[in-house]
Amino acid sequence: MEREHDTMMTPPIETLLDRVDSKFGLVTLAARRARNINAYFNQLGEGLGHMIPPQVSSVSRKPLSIGFEEIAADKIKSAPLPDEPEAAEAQADGELVEAAATDEA
Repeated sequence: MEREHDTMMTPPIETLLDRVDSKFGLVTLAARRARNINAYFNQLGEGLGHMIPPQVSSVSRKPLSIGFEEIAADKIKSAPLPDEPEAAEAQADGELVEAAATDEA
């Protein structure tokens, strides 16, 4: 039987790296989610309700640890960003121009 090593970090980094493409991606995703969780807890008393609450029940009180647990539970996934945001805007503007030209004809 193979025994799993006790580590200070739960969930283990190996299981988290299976869910993202790199260590940098893992850190970026967890940090963004931790900021969202922190903002959620800060706005609770205001009654705004537009932030997404933590997606897992956790004994941890730290937003970064909760973010890692959400990634391990496959509740949070990274999505690739478009290569060039300016190119996407130009393409959308071009489609609007084409649509306007067909409407005029």
